[in-house]
Amino acid sequence: MLLRRIAAALVAVLAIGGFQAVTAAPAAAAPRTLYYDASQAQEFKAVVNQGAQIWNSRVTNVRLLPVPAGSTPNIRVYADNGWPRAQTTSLGNGRWYMGRQAVNQGYYQPRIAAHEFGHLLGLPDRRTGLCTDLMSGSSAPVSCTNAYPSTTEASTVNRNFATTASVPAQTFIWSGSPA
Repeated sequence: MLLRRIAAALVAVLAIGGFQAVTAAPAAAAPRTLYYDASQAQEFKAVVNQGAQIWNSRVTNVRLLPVPAGSTPNIRVYADNGWPRAQTTSLGNGRWYMGRQAVNQGYYQPRIAAHEFGHLLGLPDRRTGLCTDLMSGSSAPVSCTNAYPSTTEASTVNRNFATTASVPAQTFIWSGSPA
C-alpha cells in the first residue's frame, strides 16, 4: 500500500514537472490460424486457395492457411457432383464441398469457395439476392462475380474470432433455386 502511494506521488510530481509517463499500448491479439486441407478438392484446389486468400485479405482476427505436412486440418475441402455445401463442427472447424452442380450452372467458382469458407467462419446463408452480399449465395444471379465479403460480413467474422465464441454444428447447402 505504501509503495502505491509513493509511486502515485512520484507520477504526480513528474507530471507537474512536464514529464509524461509512457505506457505500452495493449498488444493486439494474434490472429487465430485455421488450417485447411484441399487435397481432396480435385480440380478446384487453386480456387480453394483463392477463396482462402480472399478472406485473408478482408479479415484480421483469423488466417486461413494450407495445412502443413503432418498436421491435422481444421477444415477439409472436397469436390463432388452435388451442390456446394458446408458442415461445421464448431467455429472454424468442419468440411465443405465444392459442388460441380453449381459450377456447371455457371456460378463463379471463387465466389463459391469464399462463400463456403464463410460458413466455417461462422456466417449463415443470407438469401438477399444481392451480389454485394457474399453470403447471399445462389440467390444472387449466376452472373455475379463478386467473391469478396461485404464490410458487415467481414466485421462479423472479425467479431467471431475476437473472442472464444462458439457456433453450433450446422449444415449449409448451396441451393439451386433462389429463395
